[in-house]
Formats: sequence, structure tokens, C-alpha cells
Amino acid sequence: MPIIHPNWDRAAANMVDGYSLEMTAKDVDSLRAAAPALRPETPVAVTFLPGEEFKARIAATRLVRDLGFEPMPHFSARRIQSAGEFEDYLSAAVAEAGVKRCFVIAGDPSEPEGPFFDSSALISSGAFERAGITAIGIGGHPEGHPNMSKQQCWDVLQDKVADIESRGMAPLIVTQFVFDADAVLDWLADLRARGIGAPVRIGVPGPAGIKTLLRFAARCGVGASASVLAKYGISITQLFGSAGPDKLVDTFARKLGPQHGRVRLHFYPFGGLEKTVAWINDYDRAH
Repeated sequence: MPIIHPNWDRAAANMVDGYSLEMTAKDVDSLRAAAPALRPETPVAVTFLPGEEFKARIAATRLVRDLGFEPMPHFSARRIQSAGEFEDYLSAAVAEAGVKRCFVIAGDPSEPEGPFFDSSALISSGAFERAGITAIGIGGHPEGHPNMSKQQCWDVLQDKVADIESRGMAPLIVTQFVFDADAVLDWLADLRARGIGAPVRIGVPGPAGIKTLLRFAARCGVGASASVLAKYGISITQLFGSAGPDKLVDTFARKLGPQHGRVRLHFYPFGGLEKTVAWINDYDRAH
């Protein structure tokens, strides 16, 4: 089985060791500014958002590689309008940015804009292994999915992991961002009990304004009850100011164990790449 990154075969020095980041095609200037503070070969995911041009996504993916990091472009199945568009985007990412890993999601539209209904359809097309891709990222949903039952979530995840492995690639599970560490820990224990050994990246929100965090939580269906937010360090009576993931990451550091398998963090920089990278480096120095 191809390895995703050598980091996965050793114990993490602390909770931010071997982290990954997410960016949009519009974040190229922010990435350039943050680059000197980023570790070499850090995986950087490039999202597939509506309203962004194909060329802009490829340019962002190429910049990730040129700056010495590891690009992981997203493919949003329902937003891809044809098999040709899919293969063109994939081949451009490989040719121009040396892409070896990709992340697949169904995407927000309820109906597909082209021939791909979900991420499983992209995986089963065979295009990724033909292009020389060695690792495929798929979504994990510790707090459930709005359109699937809990059992359906597990069935779909197991099927995707098996399909990726059968094609000679390594599966990587990346979760939506969370505020509730305990929900993730329970989900990880359940994941391993079901025999799914794939490495997991837990989605963590970078430091950001509280209103910004709550807006993204509402958009992404992330649990944000008053009690969960209080554990994270947010009071719903004080929505001004900002909040960082200190309490969340500290809880993972305390409670993650061998029973949870291979785990690293994936940061969603809602407050900006520079601010998130500064927080990561501060945490690293303190631990």
C-alpha cells in the first residue's frame, strides 16, 4: 500500500506535528505571506468552490508545489459538468503541480451538474489511478450527515475505503471541522471498532472571529449548541471578539490514545492562513 506521508509511520511529537491546511483559489497571496512560517512539505488542500475558475484552482495548486508544500486539490463531484472536465482538471493538476493526492466530495448541489452524483462515482471512474494518484482523501462526519442516517454514513465510508484500496491507492479520512472533541473521540473509537484502519485528519477551525466561526458552523451543519461552544471556549452571550482552538486541541492531546489509530489535525483557516499558521507555531513552541 502506498504511504501518504512518512509522518504517518511515527508517533506525533505533539498535536500539531504533521498538520495540514486548507485554502481556496483566492488565498494565493495569503499563502505566499504565510509560507515562510510553514513547515516544508506541509499538505495544503485546495478547495473546489463555486464561482472559482478552473485556471485559478490550478494556479493555486501549482503555487502550493512551487513554495515547497504538498498540494491536495479537491474534486466536487456534483459541480463537475462532464467526464472531460474532470479528466482535464486532474491531468492539469498532475502535469503542472505534480499532484499525488486528491480529495473527493459530493458537493453542495442537491442535483449533479454533470455525470457524477457523488464522490464514489469519481473514485470508481478509474481516473485517479490512471493519472498516478497515490492517495485519495474522503470526508468523515463525526456529528452525522444531514442527508444520511448514521448507518448509511458508515456503510458509505467503508465502501469508499475498500474501493480506494482495491485500486492500489491509500485512503485518508478528513473530517468536517468540529467544536466538540468528545464527539470526535467517540466516532474514532467506533471507526476503529468497525475495522477501518485508514489514517484520519480531524478538522479544526483556526482562530477566527466568533461570528465567523458560527456562520461557518451553520453553513456546514456543525454542532454548535451552547454547551459544546462553552467547552470550546465560546460564550453565546459574548459574540464579539475571536476564539482559537486551544481547548479543543488540548482535549485531543489529553484523550487520544492507541485505540483511536493514526490521527493528525487538518486546519480550516477561517480567520486567515497567516493567523492560523501563527497559532500552530505558537502551540508547537509551547509543547
